[in-house]
Amino acid sequence: MKYVARLLFAVPLVAASLAGASRLAAAAPQTIYDGLWNVEIVTLRGDCDHSLRYAVRIVEGRVLADDQRYQVDGKVAPSGAVRVVVAEAGRSANGVGRLTRDRGRGQWHTSTKECAGEWIAARRVGDN
Repeated sequence: MKYVARLLFAVPLVAASLAGASRLAAAAPQTIYDGLWNVEIVTLRGDCDHSLRYAVRIVEGRVLADDQRYQVDGKVAPSGAVRVVVAEAGRSANGVGRLTRDRGRGQWHTSTKECAGEWIAARRVGDN
């Protein structure tokens, strides 16, 4: 009877351990781009703010806002190719470009195409 009780106690523990391990295995692997980044957006055409700065966080290849005043949704491919949408105060912009381990650059335009420009990014110091 003690053996059965121990077995009944051990089965849920083993099942919980296996479930946790499968969740870890199912999680997307961390990428070399993951971490905190500073992004400067410069307007080259149109009547938009000349220069804006944003902080973004890359987690498992997804680009996310590091501040709730704006929204960022994007993806970094293993090659470093980036596609992102930034929205703030009812306006949005699309960006494309490329990241290396510590830097990045690309182009952007507003969803209405009224403004366009370039962006540059740098990994925050000490975050690699």
